[in-house]
Amino acid sequence: MSRSLLLILVIALVTLFTRVLPFWVFGGKRQPPAAVLYLGRVLPCAIMGMLVVYCLRGVTPTAYPHGLPELIGAVSAALLHIWRRSTLLSIAVSTAVYMLLVQAAF
Repeated sequence: MSRSLLLILVIALVTLFTRVLPFWVFGGKRQPPAAVLYLGRVLPCAIMGMLVVYCLRGVTPTAYPHGLPELIGAVSAALLHIWRRSTLLSIAVSTAVYMLLVQAAF
């Protein structure tokens, strides 16, 4: 067996294990612990906040284009999410808006 095939096999098994593990631990009729339920509620918002900070870390407000494409993209994501309540749609459309601004307008 080649090294590449062995590597793919190990990665596939680890991925499968991480997907199946919660069902083994919390399988059946057992209720997940309160801490797991709490993390399930707060982590998505925390991760999105961290992604916003990560994406805006390189913005220089004192240099052209003064962060306008990023600001317009972020505002479009927020408004679209408030309007449609679809995370995937707001991310896709705001990314397209940002890329269009960067490529054509600024």
